[in-house]
Amino acid sequence: MDLLSLLAIAVALAMDAFAVSLAAGAVLCPVTWRHCFRLGFHFGLFQGLMPIIGWLVGRSVQQYILTWDSWIAFGLLLFLGLRMIYAAVTTGQDDKPATDPSRGLTLVALSIATSIDALAVGLTLAMIGVTIWLPALVIGLVALAFSVAGVLLGNSIGSLWGSRVEVLGGLVLIGIGVKILLQHLAAG
Repeated sequence: MDLLSLLAIAVALAMDAFAVSLAAGAVLCPVTWRHCFRLGFHFGLFQGLMPIIGWLVGRSVQQYILTWDSWIAFGLLLFLGLRMIYAAVTTGQDDKPATDPSRGLTLVALSIATSIDALAVGLTLAMIGVTIWLPALVIGLVALAFSVAGVLLGNSIGSLWGSRVEVLGGLVLIGIGVKILLQHLAAG
């Protein structure tokens, strides 16, 4: 996998974490470096671990789906992209958490929710034969950086861009799925 595609996937996956961090930054007053660290660390950690889990699952079933791998990758990325876009369009702009989103079970739940897509990407990477270690590291670090930036930006300007960012992330995932499918069709 080329570096540009890897960065595009990492950025697309980080959009959920960025949007949640943007909203968290808008409701946390004042934002401290502790908030930034907790959100960035947890979102980055979960975004980095979920592709590894998905990849391990994907490697175990690879021999059964090798003929259909590009179609499955396309389908997964299309589904994830459409789901991100749907969630962005249907979620209300005034949804604000009642508790500190950078603490306790709220933080764990947000970390899992924002990294589910990364699990499917790991599964997809296993199906197309990509080694997971570098992508997982890049995905985790990009999520960390986007989360910290989201908290800081959210605190500065509020949650103006939350749903638009998720739409962009969904479109990027769909675009990568189309690229994988077109490469498969061109090779076959």
